[in-house]
Amino acid sequence: MSSNPFQDSMPVAPLKIIAMENCSQIGRQINQLIVERRTRALSEENHPTWKTHGYENENYLVSFDCPRFGTGEGKALIHESIRGSDLFIIADTVNYQQAYSIQGQNTLMSPDDHFMDLKRIIMACSGQPHRITVIMPYLYEGRQNIRLTNESLDCAQALQELVQMGVETIITFDAHDSRVQNAIPISGFDNFYTSYQFIREITETIPDIHLDNGHLMIISPDEGGMARAVFYATQLGVDMGMFYRRRDYTRKVQEENPIVSIEFLGNQIAGRDVILLDDMIASGNTVLEVCAELRKRGAGRIIICATFGLFSNGLEGFDKAYHQGLFDYIYTTNLSYCPEELTDKPYYRNVDLSRYIALIIDTLNHDTSVNDILDATERIQELLKQRQELR
Repeated sequence: MSSNPFQDSMPVAPLKIIAMENCSQIGRQINQLIVERRTRALSEENHPTWKTHGYENENYLVSFDCPRFGTGEGKALIHESIRGSDLFIIADTVNYQQAYSIQGQNTLMSPDDHFMDLKRIIMACSGQPHRITVIMPYLYEGRQNIRLTNESLDCAQALQELVQMGVETIITFDAHDSRVQNAIPISGFDNFYTSYQFIREITETIPDIHLDNGHLMIISPDEGGMARAVFYATQLGVDMGMFYRRRDYTRKVQEENPIVSIEFLGNQIAGRDVILLDDMIASGNTVLEVCAELRKRGAGRIIICATFGLFSNGLEGFDKAYHQGLFDYIYTTNLSYCPEELTDKPYYRNVDLSRYIALIIDTLNHDTSVNDILDATERIQELLKQRQELR
């Protein structure tokens, strides 16, 4: 990862961070990492020759509230000055643990509620920051990104709303379909990938895994994840395969064309460990069906990697599948809410992205290029080289 100390670039404006309540934990981690990074940079012999007001700070997090009236209506309050600041707002729109009171009853917040609170915070800024960057790891309505019939195009509309409200750049991770950025063609939209972090975590937590074509294979559970699987397979120099569902389009069952069979495209799986990639685990039905098919084909260890672990149907199905031997590990990131129940599972591994986000924020605050952060190729190859030397 880039170690650019930014000696030659002053911050574009004093840094401020608003971590919405739905991602307060990772917000605190990011804040502490930036504090440590800047303190270290200023104490080194080759320290920056400039120093701006508020650059070295003990806290970059902004104090705010999003209270609710008894009816459930909300508002946002910012408790300190943000005038002229370089403001980064971090929001987890799929945190299903947050709640608010309406008519005396606790109501769990939906993604719509989280997105509305994000807009309230932007409104409360009243145009005072120098610029606003929204970091939305899980892109709100990212799966509703295309229009097939008479249906809403929610993700495009949400992006346009943020831009119209004064947001200069929107940052997301492993977007379901990054082409949705075409909705805001002249505004900033950065889609960062988590491939390096996943590969690093796998090699650290499964030290005996062999990252070569004779022992490993990359699998996409459907055609939508092909590009992601191809990238991993190319970087690691291994084979990749894909499952697809053959449907009966002559009839519908519960408004869906029924699946006739699950077909596999790829080379021999038997005897090889498998990394099964997806951008998210929602209900989990698809990924568990693929795990069952991989077991039938004689796969070795099955390692599920998904950027966002939503687990919308709970964890019972995964517990059952694990005890049946359908998979060995699940890796997801802390970019979305991870309940303690999940982190305690014997099969679960968490990939920490706080350091990555801290680097992105620090880089952008100095108004320097993020190209080397976007492209993980060099970092992955360096990781593989180091691993090879240790062996």
